[in-house]
Amino acid sequence: MTTTHWDPAQYLRFADERTRPLHDLLARVPALPEPRTPAVLDIGCGPGNSTAVLRRRWPHARITGIDNSPDMLTTARTDGEPDAHYLLADARTYDPAPHHPDLIVSNATLQWLNADPRHPAQPRGHLALLPTWTAALRPGGTLAFQVPGNFDAPSHTLLAELRRTPRWHRLLGDDATRAGVHTPARYLDTLTGAHCTADVWETTYSTLLDGPDPVLEWVKGTALRPVLSRLTDPADQAAFLAEYGALLREAYPAGPHGTVFPFRRIFAVAVRR
Repeated sequence: MTTTHWDPAQYLRFADERTRPLHDLLARVPALPEPRTPAVLDIGCGPGNSTAVLRRRWPHARITGIDNSPDMLTTARTDGEPDAHYLLADARTYDPAPHHPDLIVSNATLQWLNADPRHPAQPRGHLALLPTWTAALRPGGTLAFQVPGNFDAPSHTLLAELRRTPRWHRLLGDDATRAGVHTPARYLDTLTGAHCTADVWETTYSTLLDGPDPVLEWVKGTALRPVLSRLTDPADQAAFLAEYGALLREAYPAGPHGTVFPFRRIFAVAVRR
């Protein structure tokens, strides 16, 4: 099994666009307890851009960032939010209960935690984690997350089709990450069943990207990471990127002001009753 290598610099090339949904998510989070110092967990903190947003929103909180990428955590400690505490851990098995959190935030992480044939104990993937996370909250605490909702967009469908062609399937095999999400209704039902008052909604941002091959540069920070991690030969990487880039240029043609990239997100804020 190949471990996905994350590139903090590539991810942060579009830091403003990637962080905007987090601001919209946190705008719906209710006030945290005062005067007690609230405990906040950032599960899947990545390079710390989300942790920095949490610090600006709650400057006196005790914030812990959790991620399974040492490279991402190194960037988070230096360039993200240096005053937070960071923990190297896998969100699939991480237990937030010892922190007694008032708030758990997960920004663009849950889509990577889907059901995996190597983990038969989690047949529903990240959906099964949600009741565990809400149960760890203090009474009245909040779970807030946002995930991409564009897995049926060309950026993802073209990638899946290219992976299945004979040349690339021979080198890449099947997609073991199986990234994906559920419908807003499914999240609402799951969170309500976990003794929470839940608010679930979706938004599509029409993001204007600049420069040559901007959609390719965007997905090189996220959806392409498993592919690039598995293609260890630079020549294979270059060939794959050339083929995929050509498909993306056709699907997302540049206009007079840049390339329009629809960016659909699903949001959920759940307060433990």
